[in-house]
Amino acid sequence: MTAAAADSATAPAAPTAPRVPVLRGYRFELVKLLTQWRVRVLIIACWLAPAVFVTVISKQASLPVDTLFGRSMHATGWAGPLVLLGFAGSWALPLLTSLIAGDVFASEDRLGTWRHLLVAVRSPRRIFVSKALSSGTVILLLVVGLVVSSTISGVLVVGNRQLIGLDGHLLSPGDAAGAVLLAWLCALAPTLALAAIGLLGSVALGRSPMGLLLPAVVALAMQIVQQLPVPVAFRLALPGYAFISWNGLFTSPAQRGPLLIGVAVSLVWAVVATGLAYFLFVRRDFTNPANDGSGRLAVTAGLLPLVLLLGLSTAAVAPVTGFGSGIDQDKVQRAVAVEFAHLYRLQTEQLNRADVTEEQLQSAAECTKGGDQVAARGPGNDWRCVVSWHLPGVEAAGTAIYQLDINPLGRFVADGDGPKEVNGFFLVRTPSGDQPNPLWQFDGNLELLPAH
Repeated sequence: MTAAAADSATAPAAPTAPRVPVLRGYRFELVKLLTQWRVRVLIIACWLAPAVFVTVISKQASLPVDTLFGRSMHATGWAGPLVLLGFAGSWALPLLTSLIAGDVFASEDRLGTWRHLLVAVRSPRRIFVSKALSSGTVILLLVVGLVVSSTISGVLVVGNRQLIGLDGHLLSPGDAAGAVLLAWLCALAPTLALAAIGLLGSVALGRSPMGLLLPAVVALAMQIVQQLPVPVAFRLALPGYAFISWNGLFTSPAQRGPLLIGVAVSLVWAVVATGLAYFLFVRRDFTNPANDGSGRLAVTAGLLPLVLLLGLSTAAVAPVTGFGSGIDQDKVQRAVAVEFAHLYRLQTEQLNRADVTEEQLQSAAECTKGGDQVAARGPGNDWRCVVSWHLPGVEAAGTAIYQLDINPLGRFVADGDGPKEVNGFFLVRTPSGDQPNPLWQFDGNLELLPAH
């Protein structure tokens, strides 16, 4: 016994295979994603389809006027990437995150390859980090393709021209380029939040198709909620609000408050959802091939923490935002008057009239909602504004009427209702030919945070 114990003590230990470094695992997972035909098709589509879309729309006579900056696609190439950003935030990016992040773990369940992967890598933690980083890299590549393709095609087809902001002021081509790139950069935050939700669904629901669709379903639910008259605090607490609040970059001064809140909330959601996915993944039983996650654990450690996070986010932003709609009479009147003054100067330039400043115009707006029967606050298509202004050397004040449709997000469309010489026609006759009348119909944006 003593000799046997001595022999066993002096015997060399069995060699153990080293764990695969994270960088090598990341490269392996990235190659796995890039070799899938579905991912290759998505990359090609994101790098080519936006150019085709912007080119075709810019050449058409009718423009997507129901989309923000859609009516400017004939005027400047910088409107194209903004129109695409509005579409991508609602549909394209949620679908892309579903197809990439929502399937990165579930694909191993469908193929039954977890044992082989664990034997090769020897660390569930490294597997999770590698898969999360590789899926994020592919999503970033897709987003970059959307930006580059739409921007280059817009500038080449339409031109590197000035862009009319959402308060009527003109952005130089350089300022427009910076604002467009910053808007897309801010959209990465909610994209990361949806990708993290996709990772959570892929881990928690396994081979179930619901895990693949989770980011798209969550994005659709957030779109529906955003169109409802919910309190502004709840609206800003949703992780997808940064897909909307980039509008504030195109006013002067920029409405940065809602955008910063939206980006911060999205990043918090991204961190929390990724942490929950990691928590579920490292505690999973990989010895049973039929076990692809616990439904009870998915609810208690996946769904409920996100619901709690939504409540905490709402409570955190409520002192800054308040609980109302964020739309009131003073904001509407101020926004319409300011934008009218900027656009009136643009029309004056078109008609080769003597230039006037906003201070000389002294524009003001009197707005009501639904006549005298409804309080002048909240969204609706029953807003009516009478704008007045003064010209130097003219005693009588000019007046113009606008019908406003304000949605719950603070975006409004002002439709000219006379007089015809000011805003009654789509075109104005200028010395160089007929041109679009900037005062006929215009888009605007209200900041939902309380005015200071």
